[in-house]
Amino acid sequence: MVAQVTRRAVLAAAAAGAGLVAALPPGREQAFAASAEDRATQVVDSMDLVQQVGQLLAAGVPFGHVTTAGHLVDWYRVGTVFWSGRSHGGVAALAQDNAELQRHATVDATRGVLVYVAVDQEGGAVQSLRGPGVSDIPSALAQSSQDAATIRYRSALWGRQLRRAGVTLDLAPVTGPVPYDNRERNQPIGRYDREFGYTGAAVAEAVGPWVQGSLSAGVQPTLKHFPGLGRVVQNTDTHFHVVDDSTTRSAETLVPWRAGVAAGAGCIMVSSAIYARIDPRGQAFLNSTVVTGMIRQDLGFDGVVMTDDVGNAEAVRDVPVPDRATRFVRAGGDLVLTLDVGQVRTMRNALYSAATEDQAFRRRVRESAIRVVTMKVRSGLA
Repeated sequence: MVAQVTRRAVLAAAAAGAGLVAALPPGREQAFAASAEDRATQVVDSMDLVQQVGQLLAAGVPFGHVTTAGHLVDWYRVGTVFWSGRSHGGVAALAQDNAELQRHATVDATRGVLVYVAVDQEGGAVQSLRGPGVSDIPSALAQSSQDAATIRYRSALWGRQLRRAGVTLDLAPVTGPVPYDNRERNQPIGRYDREFGYTGAAVAEAVGPWVQGSLSAGVQPTLKHFPGLGRVVQNTDTHFHVVDDSTTRSAETLVPWRAGVAAGAGCIMVSSAIYARIDPRGQAFLNSTVVTGMIRQDLGFDGVVMTDDVGNAEAVRDVPVPDRATRFVRAGGDLVLTLDVGQVRTMRNALYSAATEDQAFRRRVRESAIRVVTMKVRSGLA
């Protein structure tokens, strides 16, 4: 009975949705950050290597396929589940599915650390969850016409809806601008009004309050797709060798990302495009110049860096599946997302094998697992 009560308490805390950092008194944020990392380090060091590797895996599973998602947690210790596709079931139905999913996060599977549950809830054309209890969210471009207080309020409202549904990680907001003269040609972002504006400064004004609102609701936002997809034409999901030949490693490029990080965002998603003027040697998520040089060093970001989908995306078709995981982690990344659940085992095995053969890589796995679990502690999941 004691174990059951403890488990209920953990699940209730996760469902309650506290914006923990936002609720702290002034001056206590730094102390909380340190204690969160300390707690995460203790938890990760109590895990075996398979469990640590599992925290580096995010599996895309279609809405409603709870059994599949649960098996991924049971078998491969997967620490993040992304509900893919679209659902019109609303808050109550998804909350029930997520409660069932979290029952698989046992001591044996994840050391009792709950699963990050993610969706794409940007607004406009990209709103994964709809139905009873969920607002119809306007596009980011429409949202950006409001003042900062309104953006913050509405983001918090939408975040509370997600948290009531058991969602703790939102793969939003799009943080890169789309230059005005590329807005109609830009297939991944501009075509759907997914951008907050046409310049870095304009995006920064909206991203900051949007992130603050989401965090206050207990939902971790994800800044995407670093260093931006606004200057390309083709979509990395559907096209191979997507190249941005104009973005540079400059202060202007980083303006909106700095705003999101300053507002408290704990997760950044890296693009799968190639950035010719930054480092043309492969896709950004595999590139240490982008992941370590720009995100870790230029931005000073010590949170979770994740991939875009590297399972079904056409942009990565020339990269062997095991390498999509191991090369990303070697580049400094933390969380690998695949929408092909058949690849989870392959990626898990590749990361595990690399960690057993190479002590430096094993330290990287531990470091990334600590980052992921630190973010979970701050979200009330550990």
